[in-house]
Amino acid sequence: MLRSALDAVDAGRLIQGALTDADVVSPLQRAAAIDIIAAGKAAGAMLNAFAASEAAPLRHIVAVGPAPPAVLPESTQWFTGGHPLPNAGSLAASTAALDVARRSRRGELLVVLLSGGGSALMALPAEGVTLEDKQVTAGLLMAHGADIHELNTVRKHLSSIKGGQLAAAAAAPVLTLAVSDVVGDDLSVIASGPTVGDDTTFAQALDVIDRRGGRASYPPAVIARLQSGADGRVPETPTRGDARLVHSSARVIGRQRAAIDGAGAAAAALGWHVHVIAEPVVGEAREAAPQHVARVCHDLAREPRPMCVISAGETTVTVRGGGKGGRNQEFALGMINTLSALGPRVAAASIGTDGIDGPTDAAGAIVDSTTAARAVLQGLDADRYLADNNAYAFFDQLGDLIRTGPTSTNVGDLQVILIA
Repeated sequence: MLRSALDAVDAGRLIQGALTDADVVSPLQRAAAIDIIAAGKAAGAMLNAFAASEAAPLRHIVAVGPAPPAVLPESTQWFTGGHPLPNAGSLAASTAALDVARRSRRGELLVVLLSGGGSALMALPAEGVTLEDKQVTAGLLMAHGADIHELNTVRKHLSSIKGGQLAAAAAAPVLTLAVSDVVGDDLSVIASGPTVGDDTTFAQALDVIDRRGGRASYPPAVIARLQSGADGRVPETPTRGDARLVHSSARVIGRQRAAIDGAGAAAAALGWHVHVIAEPVVGEAREAAPQHVARVCHDLAREPRPMCVISAGETTVTVRGGGKGGRNQEFALGMINTLSALGPRVAAASIGTDGIDGPTDAAGAIVDSTTAARAVLQGLDADRYLADNNAYAFFDQLGDLIRTGPTSTNVGDLQVILIA
């Protein structure tokens, strides 16, 4: 079921589907020249699929991702960026992308292919802020449990490319095709919205800092930049309706719902009754997990068995311990003590659709009705591992990590529960 979910959000197939849409094809056909900027975990797959379509001849190509694919279109400038924290490659990619945008002309077209992870992979610090400042800030925000909206609100106001600034630099019309890893599919949040208007402000970014660790925890240059913006000494990012963005259009071509549908189709084919929970799974992973189990137990008690329950979303983790893991592994670990409420034969899994959960080689983990007993036999205390944010070590010893490898796509997280 998980494999079917990943197949359904294959980034190359999503691009192929988008290129059958007349609203996408028409501007490609009218353009005198086409430049491409691809950024995110799916950059390589999206770029190769776009180039293979022969929709139009390509001129300048800049791409940044976590690792280059085996094959790339001729003349591609590839940059290996950092994730979850930006690196020198992220900065170099942003500089090259802005250069392509600034050299574009009316009558041409700038195509931007975006996917999850783009915020870190394409990063260009604003004046007065260093790359190290941004690295420290992003790390602190994540450690304090900031969600993607909070994280990207701050990122946009420390950047020279995010929050509509890439599109604002282009004279040519801009067409953005995005694979969304964001709950709600807000284009201004996906990869920090480099080609769409930004409704967040410097004051809101400062508020995030205050709630996620406090100003004294962050680099002085970061606080100075945000305070200058809040005081009106630095202009806000381009907002929706900004004249510089009037020729910029954007659409989401891949959503979490597609992954849900892929898993659901596989489950139905295997004879399971499928129930989709529409409300996204969000919040602190260790708290959201038992709440999710309780909700399934309460809402679906009378539904027919065998049942497959599918949900999606993106939780957060506040780092309190010294262990290793990711939000999906921590979510799975948080389910163990309550899973039996669903029945004597239950299995559940949570994965990141990018195949990379936190700083680990796992996509997520699986738990079932035997996990608690097997853990006891091996002397593993689930609560202790959870308190230490060490879900990876717990599941690795049980052999219950899910390793897909990088998937070259990203539509957030997926949870599947099977009740026999």
